[in-house]
Amino acid sequence: MTEASRTPLLTAQALTCIREERILFDELSFDIHPGDIIQIEGPNGAGKSSLLRILAGLSRPYAGQVHYCGERIEDVRDDYHADLLFLGHLPGVKGELTAEENLEFNLKIAGYADAPIHDTLAKVNLTGFEEHPAGHLSAGQHRRIALARLWHTQSKIWILDEPLTAIDKRGVQELEQLFMQHADNGGCVILTTHQDLQLVSGDRLRKLRLDYQFV
Repeated sequence: MTEASRTPLLTAQALTCIREERILFDELSFDIHPGDIIQIEGPNGAGKSSLLRILAGLSRPYAGQVHYCGERIEDVRDDYHADLLFLGHLPGVKGELTAEENLEFNLKIAGYADAPIHDTLAKVNLTGFEEHPAGHLSAGQHRRIALARLWHTQSKIWILDEPLTAIDKRGVQELEQLFMQHADNGGCVILTTHQDLQLVSGDRLRKLRLDYQFV
């Protein structure tokens, strides 16, 4: 194992989350290293989405800290956000824009103005829908528009809330292959999903249940 792979990209240190006077998780600690693919499990209401938002720096824990490369994310916010791609449960697609315009808008914000939009939409099976207003497309197509960003980002840390929702079997397999490629290149993927992953398994996958146990 290389020195780089031993150094955590992210460290969760004694995280506690309370919502509506209910403790979702308490003193949760773990490390995430380059090459990790981590699936966060738990029943609805267990705090999976809350944990992802805390890891992304979008919500604050009741107690505890998140470190990025050994530094508190609050202290290196710009560097952290430059190395982070977060996709929430809602795809964030604008209905009045076309599929092409939505992807182009998001990639420009991320600094990838010259990305090949049509080629990328083809990778997520949206060929023929490039110029359709997103408001006329299905939930699965909205999800694919959002996920298309993964093919261009240089961010090492991917935090994805239910990325496989409303995606067909072929699309799920393509995403799993992309996750493994990203991990092989030194990135990490943290995701929630109610589906069983088919390609990412065994030693490639770590599962974190919100009873604080890796399996």
